[in-house]
Amino acid sequence: MGAAMRRIQVGNALSAFGLGFTVPYLYVYVAQVRGLGAVTAGMVLAVFAVAALIVLPFAGRTIVRRGPLPVLLAALVTAAIGALSLGLSGSAVSVLLSAAALGAGQAVMQPALATMIVDCSSSGTRSRAFAMQFFLQNLGLGIGGLIGGHLVDASRASSFTLLFTLEAAIFLLLVVVMATVRMPHSPRVEDVPQSAKGSWKQLLGNRAMVQLCVLGFVLFFACYGQFESGLSAYGVEAAGISTSALGTALAANTLMIVVAQFAVLRFVERRKRSRVIASVGLIWAVAWAVAGYAGLGNGSQEMATAAFVSTYALFGLGEAMLSPTLAPLVADLAPTGMAGQYNSAFALVKQLALAVGPAVGGPLGASLHAPYIVVFVLFSLGITVLALRLGRQLTEAQDHPSAARSRVVAQGGAPRGNAPAHV
Repeated sequence: MGAAMRRIQVGNALSAFGLGFTVPYLYVYVAQVRGLGAVTAGMVLAVFAVAALIVLPFAGRTIVRRGPLPVLLAALVTAAIGALSLGLSGSAVSVLLSAAALGAGQAVMQPALATMIVDCSSSGTRSRAFAMQFFLQNLGLGIGGLIGGHLVDASRASSFTLLFTLEAAIFLLLVVVMATVRMPHSPRVEDVPQSAKGSWKQLLGNRAMVQLCVLGFVLFFACYGQFESGLSAYGVEAAGISTSALGTALAANTLMIVVAQFAVLRFVERRKRSRVIASVGLIWAVAWAVAGYAGLGNGSQEMATAAFVSTYALFGLGEAMLSPTLAPLVADLAPTGMAGQYNSAFALVKQLALAVGPAVGGPLGASLHAPYIVVFVLFSLGITVLALRLGRQLTEAQDHPSAARSRVVAQGGAPRGNAPAHV
């Protein structure tokens, strides 16, 4: 990695660390420590999603016009203000406004950092760069949550104020680190491609990108949207999983990602991206079937717990396969200069799935156990079908870049950067 990419990856790790530092404890902080009740706490979590949905459509256009670095710095300052004010808030209004600032800042960080990775990598190094990003994000989330859990004390509001103050300091430290990044180019308004003037219309006219967004929604809805809502509710209600076992399952997911990420990278790089995504759908279908055994089988409680933990581990394996696949594919579908717009659109799809997933999966997983498993087995198989259909819309350079590069080199040429979008 070059100096710019090293700083960007440090930024990925620190931003994830800050997120893991506080988000797991927001509900307890708002509902119990500040005494604002469960309704307000639920609204705070909803505000995070709403703020992201509001800012992301504008973030992509701004990244295209101003470049990802200024947008990232503005997002970090906004998140720092939101975190600090959240730690000092005592009323429902101030808590909600602070959560909106924190949520908006954190949402914009994702496409800004992703676009910086695209700008500082080539088609040959991009998969590894995004694999490293995902690895560091999960490591940061896990370490942040672990340290944050040891700092907070529900009987002392000051411990939460310290937590949010430290989070704000992390974001401001990240401003200093990222301000030293020297990007390969600094786009100005006059340098924006003509296509950017109708960027959303142009994006929606890209059939491959539209299909990828639909596929992304199903992916995030069937996995991330269920982790802390439907699947955990199903585990507790149907499989009798204890809270400690649920924590073990989440740890198994993170451990699988950390262990498997670079082990599967070489495998993924040599295969067609559409087939890698299709295989993830099959792995997740098996994961949901194992979850069905945990809750609907007749085995012992120990077997049910082991099966439930295995479900989260299988999800982690699929996530490790997706990290070097999805983000580089979004970048390769984007016309020159439009990576910020495409990254923001895909981040918006992810936020929509994360907003809808818990609302649908939570009640279903808690009460309708068999239908819940059947529905998400079908969703996982749907991922496979959608991925194979997407493959028919992709050029070879987009679907199988390593083969395309090998062919160009064998012919005595030089591999190109981003292939033009296949519309």
